[in-house]
Amino acid sequence: MEPIEIGLWVSGGMLVMVVLGMRVAFAAAMAGLVGLIWIFWAKRGMEWDQFGWALTVAIKTAGQVPHSKVSSQTLSLIPTFILIGFLAYYAGLTRALFEAAKRWFAWVPGGLAVSTVFATAGFAAVSGASVATAAVFARIAIPEMLQIGYNKQFAAGVVAAGGTLASLIPPSAILVIYAIIVEQDVGKLLLAGFIPGAFSAIIYGILIIGIAMIWKNVGPPVRGFTWGQRFASLPAALPIVAVVVIIIFFVYNPFGDAWGTPTEGGAVGAFIVFCMALIRGMRWAELKDALLETAKLTVMIFTIIWGVLIYVRFLGFADLPGAFADWISSLAVSPMLILICILLAYAVLGMFMDAIGMLLLTLPVVYPAVMALNGGEFVSAADSTFGMSGPMAAIWFGILVVKMAEFCLITPPIGLNCFVVAGVRPDLSVQDVFRGVMPFFVADAVTIALLVAFPSIVLWLPSLAG
Repeated sequence: MEPIEIGLWVSGGMLVMVVLGMRVAFAAAMAGLVGLIWIFWAKRGMEWDQFGWALTVAIKTAGQVPHSKVSSQTLSLIPTFILIGFLAYYAGLTRALFEAAKRWFAWVPGGLAVSTVFATAGFAAVSGASVATAAVFARIAIPEMLQIGYNKQFAAGVVAAGGTLASLIPPSAILVIYAIIVEQDVGKLLLAGFIPGAFSAIIYGILIIGIAMIWKNVGPPVRGFTWGQRFASLPAALPIVAVVVIIIFFVYNPFGDAWGTPTEGGAVGAFIVFCMALIRGMRWAELKDALLETAKLTVMIFTIIWGVLIYVRFLGFADLPGAFADWISSLAVSPMLILICILLAYAVLGMFMDAIGMLLLTLPVVYPAVMALNGGEFVSAADSTFGMSGPMAAIWFGILVVKMAEFCLITPPIGLNCFVVAGVRPDLSVQDVFRGVMPFFVADAVTIALLVAFPSIVLWLPSLAG
């Protein structure tokens, strides 16, 4: 049997395991190991006396993956970014941010929901995890919305959808993982996420205002804050703004050379938030909780990476990415139509897989195909299909894919953010949260369409970085 045929059979089996409910990390690791054994055994003619040799080589090959890949310095971004978010929450900085947003925006129709979205966007700028953002604001924002008469499904949907903004707005763990998989510049990808992330938050806000104006009982406005109260709320939110500015200058300094790498920026940001937390009176129990939550989420992400990278190593031996890229390039269809079909396929996959696992599993196959559509990874802007150079096409596609991953965080039946919000709020069922997020599907579809139609929304900041 040819390696490509083995690759197709093993990949199909892995998808079946995922659909049946097996965790992506374990399904991918098992499929990768079985595929490696099968390929090495096939090279020896499928003779039974060679099975032991194939098993030994496959185990050694798979065993090298976790250490060699996960020991990458770039991945150290992930725990530092997650730690910033949890420290900010346990230090009370998140509540201060929400209070400032409430005083400035709660007067519009659906104002408390709009405030929640903008506060989640601000928190996303210091936390790289969507799940953590959804969990934090389920505790902070939903009780206040329910207290003034918000529809509980709508309130839950706002928090679940707002939490997805952490996938795009730097520091984003998913953007870091994408950069590592496709071997692109982490700093430029983080820069590229700022404007689309803010753009998504604004579209969410416009959607909420429109809903509140049509259905008056969904989200009543909150009035009565004076200008003095509004300005008084800003100093407490400044630490988060300071961390955002520091990370930006580490990634890209517009006034000269960058101050350091994104990894160093994440570490400095975590240290600053830690100092702010101590000043605000964080106790040992709260610090311990922040460290434990960071460790749990980091281990979960790294476990997915370990398992999927074993499968990716198998794909390399099966040559499935190259075959898929050649097939895509040979189709007599518009490249833009193919790109749209790929994005729609991500929307379907996201119904059965978590965002990180989905990207790790698909990008080794899909990314070479998209680069082939553009004319190659090293093509110039003048000669490319999409009118941009290879590296810029990689950044643009990365933001589109991560936005699709955001979309998948709220789609049934696996939408992780919806389960998190329901888990934090015992008065809400998962069905309530899924009903609440339905209007935000429209907002995400509009955002993705605009990012596809106007790539400059994504590429303007990275182009400034050279």
